Amino acid sequence: MNFYSDNERLRSYLNHPMMEKIATLKEDNFKDKDSDELAPADAKDAIDSYDKVLEIIGEISGEVLEANAEEVDHEGPQVIDGTVKYARGTQQNHEALRDAGLYGMSLPRKYNGLNFPYVPYVMAAEIVSRADAGFANIWGLQDCAETIYEFASEEIKDAYLPLINQGATCSMDLTEPDAGSDLQSVRLKASYDEASKCWRLNGVKRFITNGDADIKLVLARSEEGTSDGRGLSYFLYDRKDRAVRVRRIENKLGIKGSPTCELVFNNAPALLIGERRLGLIKYVMSLMNGARLGVGAQSVGLSEAACREAVKYAHEREQFGKAIVSFPQVFEILALMRAKTDASRSLLYETARFVDIYKIYDQISKERDLTSDERAEMKTAQKYADVFTPLLKLFASEYANQNAYDCIQVHGGSGFMKEYKCERLYRDARILSIYEGTSQLQVVAAIRGIGNGTYMKRVEEYEAMPVKEELQSLRNRLSGLKDAFAKLHEIAASWGTTSEMYNFNARRLVESMGYLIMGHLLLQDSNRCDCFKKSCEIMIGLGEAEIARNIAFFQNFKEEDLESYKMN
Repeated sequence: MNFYSDNERLRSYLNHPMMEKIATLKEDNFKDKDSDELAPADAKDAIDSYDKVLEIIGEISGEVLEANAEEVDHEGPQVIDGTVKYARGTQQNHEALRDAGLYGMSLPRKYNGLNFPYVPYVMAAEIVSRADAGFANIWGLQDCAETIYEFASEEIKDAYLPLINQGATCSMDLTEPDAGSDLQSVRLKASYDEASKCWRLNGVKRFITNGDADIKLVLARSEEGTSDGRGLSYFLYDRKDRAVRVRRIENKLGIKGSPTCELVFNNAPALLIGERRLGLIKYVMSLMNGARLGVGAQSVGLSEAACREAVKYAHEREQFGKAIVSFPQVFEILALMRAKTDASRSLLYETARFVDIYKIYDQISKERDLTSDERAEMKTAQKYADVFTPLLKLFASEYANQNAYDCIQVHGGSGFMKEYKCERLYRDARILSIYEGTSQLQVVAAIRGIGNGTYMKRVEEYEAMPVKEELQSLRNRLSGLKDAFAKLHEIAASWGTTSEMYNFNARRLVESMGYLIMGHLLLQDSNRCDCFKKSCEIMIGLGEAEIARNIAFFQNFKEEDLESYKMN
């Protein structure tokens, strides 16, 4: 089984109109085509390379990762003498992808990477996640290499980036026992050792995914007497120095193959990444945005797995003399699962395209001056990436949870049994709306895009894009949805955008805007491939109902109603 070639919807995103531009920018107009035999000759050649590599990832995911997933879930990792030993299947997965050269995909070829843009890399992450969402955490933490590439010194890049392709694993060590989402409270101490001319790290980190990784990026307090984010810097620790002990692996509900560790740093030597004091303010914020994009891919992959498991079972299971897929109560669930998967995927790749554009231009700007048009395009793409990332994380993770729940519902009592895959999917899904920023935190980040008009500006750009005549009725419904949202926000804005009333209802506003945006994205996808049309119709219908319900809620909501929600 190949998890890429069997998915027409996923493959269609390589044919998006923006991909030629992204490939051309990433290869700097193919300047290396005559000097590097691995460099593509043109956009078509580059996209063909993406396609072939994704085919390999699809095969390994379908034949190796999927086959190992259940055993890994039961066996899990172990702590032996203060270090982590992966489950047997996890090690096999890692070696299969390493030997295929599929780590460091987005790194430049000078560091043994494939120089791929984000879109095909995110597609790969989705494929891996469909096979095993837990292993996706280990494979996906190669994102740390991007942070090293963007912010570390040339010496650090030359020393560590080539190791990624060789299979060196990564982790980002942020959270502490008393510093969860509030990373400004990090206390792990970094002090400069004059004798050895290096930094030393001392303290404890907790809830660290893949915590015994070869290359660790660590947030630590480097400035004496500080207590906020301005006193934090970012460091690289090399596991070969053996100065970090794994105290324990957390016993988790799901993603059990991914070791989540509590770590003790004991005078651990470390290298400073970038400049002091910018650890949280600049470097971690950049890494977290990438991680949230990764969780979006992980969520879509799990949604796809849940959707397929439910459809397969509904066709096989017979009740009252016929397959349950023929019952309206069942085929409604299946249609909603498919629509949610398609909608979250459309949001995932729109976000990835924005990230590609601004990051590639940023890299080009380090080599030459950008034109005024290029600089304007970069700023616009970054602005959209900043507001689409939390929207993606919110919807994709919540939909993954809903789809995993509905997958069990389609299975009935059988779905509650360990022998069925849907039980594992349900457990694996639960963390997705929690880590890398809870859904509630994503709303806090996303609501700014409503207040400053960024989302609505993008909606107006979607409205200017052409669609086939047969899709015009759907576009007209989206126009009505936009008008309904404007009415909704007018009521909310009358409370004052900094008021408790507005903040209390922020999620209703963000989710309403999400339906409008996903409807437009699916409309554009339907313009390229008929396979998306049903999902587009369903999501527009859900959006119409959701915004109408929220308007009724807002019209009847009074300030005194807030008190009934507050706990004494």
